Amino acid sequence: MTLYKNARVYTGEGFVTSFGVENGKFVAPEEALADEVVDLGGAFVVPGFIDSHMHLLNFGQALTVAPLHANTTSLGDMIACLGKTPSGRGGWILGRGWNHDYFADVKRMPTRWDLDKVSTTHPVCAVRACGHALVVNSRALALLGLLDVVPQVEGGEVVTEKGVPNGIFLDNAMDLVYGAIPPPTLDQVKDMLRAGARALNAYGITGCHSDDYCVFHGLEPETVNRAFRELEAAGELTVRVYEQANFADPKQLQAFVEAGNNTGVGSDYFKIGPLKLLGDGSLGARTALLSKPYADDSTKMGLGIFTQEQFDQLIGYANRMGMQVAVHCIGDACLDMVLQSFEKALAEYPRADHRHGIVHCQITRPDQLQKIAGMGLHVYAQSIFLDYDIHIVEARVGKELAESSYSWKTLKNWGATVSNGSDCPVELPNVLGGIQCAVTRRDLSGNGPYLPHEAFTVGEALESFTATGAYASFEEGKKGKITPGYLADFTLLGADPFAVEPDQIKDIPILGTWVGGKRVFGK
Repeated sequence: MTLYKNARVYTGEGFVTSFGVENGKFVAPEEALADEVVDLGGAFVVPGFIDSHMHLLNFGQALTVAPLHANTTSLGDMIACLGKTPSGRGGWILGRGWNHDYFADVKRMPTRWDLDKVSTTHPVCAVRACGHALVVNSRALALLGLLDVVPQVEGGEVVTEKGVPNGIFLDNAMDLVYGAIPPPTLDQVKDMLRAGARALNAYGITGCHSDDYCVFHGLEPETVNRAFRELEAAGELTVRVYEQANFADPKQLQAFVEAGNNTGVGSDYFKIGPLKLLGDGSLGARTALLSKPYADDSTKMGLGIFTQEQFDQLIGYANRMGMQVAVHCIGDACLDMVLQSFEKALAEYPRADHRHGIVHCQITRPDQLQKIAGMGLHVYAQSIFLDYDIHIVEARVGKELAESSYSWKTLKNWGATVSNGSDCPVELPNVLGGIQCAVTRRDLSGNGPYLPHEAFTVGEALESFTATGAYASFEEGKKGKITPGYLADFTLLGADPFAVEPDQIKDIPILGTWVGGKRVFGK
């Protein structure tokens, strides 16, 4: 047994000064029985952070392409970054992370003609930070056969100028591009997962709920599962993964389930989670499905990815088979459809502890908040989104809707469970930044606050990244707290988040991260 002592340890229920670890689990701290004693020098310890909605494989891929999130101050900055990026699979030059709202030189999305400045011989694809829009150059459009052809895509859009594609693809239309990029090999997938996991560990993260099946066209879900399991067998999986299984086709979902894949199947390091559905787009790209036109663009109401019938079929089947369901909903019109499907599914096949949930749950009306709490749904929030969204939400949806949106404290007060995450690589998996946004309701520069009555306490914010994340995966009895019998996942911080000023929480350093009692980050 290893005894860790001389620390301020937040167990998830209170504070202690020491704890023990044996065989990968927490045990009572009996100093007389310790084989090893580690003095933590008064440092602050928390249960290992759990990011309850992200995209680990996509994050790993993003670490290998042009880092546009760090080069998005202008369109010129973005083009320069892409121009320094070597081509990869299939000769494509890839990048991710641009946000045209941050451009200082133009106030629009980039187009094919902008990306032609990067290359006219290599296809170029640059994905917006939100992941719901991308732009390609003319060479890519030529490869796709879309230089002057405008296909109609259900749940998506090929954007045009003067009747021809301008290189911008929205939501489901992005599949036209992704289908032309060769998928990675199994070894390349494993490399991406290793890199993504190591990066998470550096943020203090020991577990994540990850959506990985739809990242690459032509890459079978079983290949992704195999990559995770081989990494686990080799001792190289340094985060615990709860796989949000993204399927849009009922036959593929049925085949997946009939092959033995269902919620809870797997190990403590990799297991199948809920059916994940992508219900609509994003607020930044104006593709989130609203019940009325966008306040800053009356020609748009967003894009719905599924019809009501499709939602009913997929959610109904998963619920009937005992599978958990988590649905991406950003716009209130999308949320109306999903709540209707949940109501129908649970009326036909009642389940007492389904833990179905809403991912993001951003633009909401008071009546919808009441339904979510009343139905016992789980909410996967991303407090870090406030860093950007507080600058656009009222402009996008209007004052009335903005005043009842991002209302995660209200949902908690009404009895809903709310976990937290980053939607990485939409945002970096910066847990302490997310905690700061949850507590201050300001952006990370101090602007705001937005709906300050929705602020979490520090304890509530920590819980949303620990115990409630474990609850969302039916694992509240084995992780998310520092208590005997639980998995020994913990994170060492350089300061006490309860003691520092709220606007300094993001600056607390991560000193070390342990998974199953094994140190995976820090010296």
